[in-house]
Amino acid sequence: MIDRPQLFIGGAWTTPSTSAHHDVIEAATEKPLGTVALAAPADIDAAVQSARTAFAGPWRGLTADERADVLDAFAAALRARARDTAMLVSRENGMPISLSKGANGIAPASIIAYYAGLIRKGSTQDTRAGVFGGRTVVRREPVGVVAAITPWNYPQALAAMKIGPALAAGCTVVLKPAPETALDAYVFADAAVEAGLPAGVINVVPADRDESAYLVAHPGIDKVAFTGSTGAGRAIGEVCGRLLRPVT
Repeated sequence: MIDRPQLFIGGAWTTPSTSAHHDVIEAATEKPLGTVALAAPADIDAAVQSARTAFAGPWRGLTADERADVLDAFAAALRARARDTAMLVSRENGMPISLSKGANGIAPASIIAYYAGLIRKGSTQDTRAGVFGGRTVVRREPVGVVAAITPWNYPQALAAMKIGPALAAGCTVVLKPAPETALDAYVFADAAVEAGLPAGVINVVPADRDESAYLVAHPGIDKVAFTGSTGAGRAIGEVCGRLLRPVT
């Protein structure tokens, strides 16, 4: 059994505020594979506050090269776990290991490393000719705290596609994985600790539907990145539209 009885909040393993948990079932045997703690609203509050503190503090203030160095270390830590991660996801959702090795083993580290390289080469500011003469300065700034909500089918690759660009831009992340494949989401937490990401830059909070809705509407969230069902996407789009909150 693989048990994850704690949440990852503020760079630390945190005891959840309730005893709620989800039993992860192994796809091949239909027997319990492990359990994960489920976040309650109080835990979501703590994760968002931790992400806000990290955004206002160390992470946003790093230069692009400094963030890239941390992301490269993060990618290396994920790469070292690639084989085990691929096997874990296959056990969770039944993905053939031949596919999982790429989608859940190689892809996450490659995606993070790609964005590290991108910010080394790019610029956060450029100067253009103004419409009415003179100059216009275009400055790209991080949006803030990103809620990353991922599905069960390609959990590692889709999480990395949300985490990578957010961290590269200087944002911080609250990752809410699907409970069915939440065990592998903790690989990001383990790798973040090993790579030395500042506390609160990544937070991992598995949660049920009501708590996920609470996260989407949370006043401390600045952007939502979601992959999932059409129905859930429409509901999230409605909430974010009402709040004028960016959502992808």
